[in-house]
Amino acid sequence: MSGCVSVANKTRKNSRKRESVAKKRNKLLIVDGYNVLRSGSRYIHMRNQEDYTYEKFNMVREALISDVAAYAGSEYRAIIVFDAADNPESAGKTQTIGGVKVMFSPFGSSADKVIEKLSHDARERRVEVMVVTSDASIQDAVFGGGVDRMSANGFSLEMDDLSDEADRDSHLQVAQKNTVADRLNPDVLAKLKAMRDGRA
Repeated sequence: MSGCVSVANKTRKNSRKRESVAKKRNKLLIVDGYNVLRSGSRYIHMRNQEDYTYEKFNMVREALISDVAAYAGSEYRAIIVFDAADNPESAGKTQTIGGVKVMFSPFGSSADKVIEKLSHDARERRVEVMVVTSDASIQDAVFGGGVDRMSANGFSLEMDDLSDEADRDSHLQVAQKNTVADRLNPDVLAKLKAMRDGRA
């Protein structure tokens, strides 16, 4: 009988674990890409370098994608929306980079409209949504729908903290265990080892 109870307890624990993982993945992070690149202090600093070129802009955009992936971790599904409303070649396709879905809004449709629709649809499916933007019109539209929001600079500061924490972790050294042998003169240590091994 106790074996059955043990199996039942394990089954309940595993079921709760699966439910917990499912709940964690039932969150969506939507980032207003160009707004964060223009308004977030972390990215303004990257952009304001003297050699700012198209290649540098792509590097800053890649840094944002990397940061979003790090922030989302296993807790959020993440989407970055870049505005391409004025680009006649933009079809609104998405691609996944480092676990982050990256999309450019389709021609004629702003990133604001795409973000509003994504957040509304997710809330309809009872998904928790966090939108990262400093665009007041998006904030007003999505906040009224029960969506959490974070400013572009708030996200930048979070990423700076995360980066600082990673730097501190990479510089930590494992404490070395100090022994009596470490503190002895090498000649004395050699004599003691010889005595221990029966050679003295």
